[in-house]
Amino acid sequence: MVKLGYARVSTVHQDLESQLQALKREGCDKIYSEKLTGTKSDRPQFQELLSTLKEGDTLVVTKLDRFARSSEDAIRTIKNLFQQGIKVHVLNMGLIENTPTGRLILTIMSGFAEFERDMIVERTQEGKAIAKLKPDYREGRPKKFSRKQIQHALELLESNSYKQVEEITGISKSTLIREKKKTR
Repeated sequence: MVKLGYARVSTVHQDLESQLQALKREGCDKIYSEKLTGTKSDRPQFQELLSTLKEGDTLVVTKLDRFARSSEDAIRTIKNLFQQGIKVHVLNMGLIENTPTGRLILTIMSGFAEFERDMIVERTQEGKAIAKLKPDYREGRPKKFSRKQIQHALELLESNSYKQVEEITGISKSTLIREKKKTR
């Protein structure tokens, strides 16, 4: 009987560390993790984890939405695990029992998890729509360096190497090359 953990964040910019620490504290023998959106069905680490689990093992996740794309997906996945004799422990809910009460709690909690995810998406879209109304709206990540800083670095390139300019300004060689091409 083995405890296998699964951690997932939606983007490469998010940090898995808090989930990994919680799974370690829970005593997981092995932890699978990935940085992929939960809406994707192709999650290689999760699929590998599922193929590794055997009767008597326990799947441990920090939250229900870490491994399921929707309430239907959560219920279907957990029912399949129950049929194989595998236990499911969701740290913020507890051990999910293969009993009528356990399945009821699972259904309710997975519905709430899906609702929460849908609300986050809706709020994000509303915020973006409001931001787009502003005249200075720009999509994407903000620029790390101002136009003035880039211009200064390009002027320094006239009498210094890329490496020297990078050390002086902190602007990478690749950025300098790209900006130099733009000014031609």
